[in-house]
Amino acid sequence: MNSESGTASGGPEVRHRTDRDLVDCVRVLAEVHAADGYPVNWPDRPGEWLSKSSLLTAWVAELDGRLVGHIGLSRSEPGDLAPGLWGAREGAGGEATAVVSRLFVAPGARGHGIGALLMERAVREARRRGLHPVLDVVASDVAAAALYERLGWELLATVEQRWSADQVVAIRCYAATT
Repeated sequence: MNSESGTASGGPEVRHRTDRDLVDCVRVLAEVHAADGYPVNWPDRPGEWLSKSSLLTAWVAELDGRLVGHIGLSRSEPGDLAPGLWGAREGAGGEATAVVSRLFVAPGARGHGIGALLMERAVREARRRGLHPVLDVVASDVAAAALYERLGWELLATVEQRWSADQVVAIRCYAATT
């Protein structure tokens, strides 16, 4: 699939993630963490972190037969800020949203539109389920924020969130436009 239309041409392909993909997902996540510091705090069990209990579905991207990207779509959990902000603005509860999460693309595979392809797939699925897509991202991840804004996502707010006794993180909360 090419990065624009999803047609076969040797470009990136997006498909549903399977359990067999988790080892490669963790490998790519480790590359992203080393290059970009995402996730900010490396999880004790990265495979479980990618498969949290609120997960509705997830996809992976492949390029030249190699897994190079990932995205998940989840129900809202305590601590997710964007669902509450969007819900307060729209007069809806968090259950009306789907949280786009765990988006990453291998450093060596960037520039092929993979992030945009994965985002499009997650947004389409959220809307198919009758849910409004939202997401939270650490404010220091300027590349991710630039992608969301380039794709037309609306910044709801930037807020501080306490992650631990000694860690407060600025979070940018986004919602897909209608």
